Amino acid sequence: MTAASAIAIIDYGAGNVPSVERALQKLGVDSRRVAQPAELAGATAIILPGVGHYAAIIRALDENNLRSALLDAIASGVPFLGICLGLQALYSNSEEAPALAGLNLFHGSVASLPATVKLPHMGWNRLQIGGASRLLSGLTESDYFYFAHTFAAPVSAYASAKPQNISQGINSGGSNEVVATCNHGADFTAVVEHKNIFGTQFHPEKSGAAGSRLLQNFLSLAA
Repeated sequence: MTAASAIAIIDYGAGNVPSVERALQKLGVDSRRVAQPAELAGATAIILPGVGHYAAIIRALDENNLRSALLDAIASGVPFLGICLGLQALYSNSEEAPALAGLNLFHGSVASLPATVKLPHMGWNRLQIGGASRLLSGLTESDYFYFAHTFAAPVSAYASAKPQNISQGINSGGSNEVVATCNHGADFTAVVEHKNIFGTQFHPEKSGAAGSRLLQNFLSLAA
């Protein structure tokens, strides 16, 4: 992987890879699609975009033997950004596919948003920012981001959450990873951040200027 294409986008066959590529290109950044473990070598940052069903992303990671390689890269300190399902995959599991184990970097279960509101949650919404965030630098609660999902990480799941042990690249006993929430029928986790691990439930690549700023912030961590 050359210096010009050291941003790795995991292409598991169902992600919104082209739109992420276009968003990076607008920022003057080249990227490279990866689908095999060896292709992650040399990456200065890794993005895992996801749309669709939780089972698809988890099965694809395992069938392509990407789980271990991805966890190793994260453990070595490579900045990682999970988008939509890519954020959900960071957790223990999801009720959308309860038999499948997530990456388990953060404890907690992904669940459906309330049936009392229109699902999926699709469209523009704002964040409630809970603290300092490198990913959200320069952004405020007045900024809108584009969401398209039915499942999300409930905020309550993280009240006492602790990241997985250091063998997976995160010091045990770390602080709460949730840095921003959103509301659609109930509060849910919108942005996570812990050391080199970042995730957004919304799609920054579809979120205009605010999304571009967020992607720039992430890419600056790989510089």
